[in-house]
Amino acid sequence: MSKPHRKAKGPQVLTANRLVDGDVVYWRDETTWVANLSEARVFENEDELSKAEADAQAQVKADKIIDPYAFGVDLSSGTVAPASMRELIRAKGPSIRLDLGKQAEAA
Repeated sequence: MSKPHRKAKGPQVLTANRLVDGDVVYWRDETTWVANLSEARVFENEDELSKAEADAQAQVKADKIIDPYAFGVDLSSGTVAPASMRELIRAKGPSIRLDLGKQAEAA
C-alpha cells in the first residue's frame, strides 16, 4: 500500500466515517474512534500518524470505518479546530438545518 499524500503540514487529526451509522469519527487510539473532535488525538509526529493510518486500514477491512484520512488542525486557540472549511462542516454537521445533526445537540 502506498503512503497517502498529505497536503497539511503541522498538527493533524485522523478522521473517517463509521459504517454502522455514517457518522464522522476521529481517531483517539488503536481501538477507539470518537464523534467529538475535541476528544481526538492530535498527531504532530509523521511516523505516529503513519502508524495510525496503517492501523485504521485494518478497521476498514473489518468493515468498521470507511475512508480514513488525516487533515490539518489549528491549535492556536487552545482547542482543536479544523484548519479547513470542509472539516469544520464535517465536525459540526449539516449546514442547512440548525435543528438537525451535531449542531442541534450543542444548543
